Amino acid sequence: MTAISFPTPVARRRARFAPQFAESPRTRLRLTPRGRRVLAAIAALPAAVALSIAVIGGGAALASRDDGAVAGTFETVTVDPGESLWSIAQEVAPMADPRDVVDAISRLNALDGGVLRAGQTLAIPLEYSADQ
Repeated sequence: MTAISFPTPVARRRARFAPQFAESPRTRLRLTPRGRRVLAAIAALPAAVALSIAVIGGGAALASRDDGAVAGTFETVTVDPGESLWSIAQEVAPMADPRDVVDAISRLNALDGGVLRAGQTLAIPLEYSADQ
């Protein structure tokens, strides 16, 4: 004898809805070169914004530095023939160490090598000016 089976209502229901509940095959996410560039640009955007804010805000901070000096208020000295930075340092600040004064004058005037010309005007740092 052969067994004949007839579909039951439950079996029909499963057969009818089976394609909806079938598990879809798993796929890996693949990034194309264009997708990598977009992702890198999105990741770099906060760093670019922070850097631009720092650059814009940093210039204002340097310009507004308040150490009591107003631009153009330095005492100046005109170099006479035969004078050196050492002699100017001793003349300007006789009680201070001349090496420190020479260094401060060189840094303030952006002098390379300490070579002076007669008639050259040098700015004297405020800590060594006669007004102090």
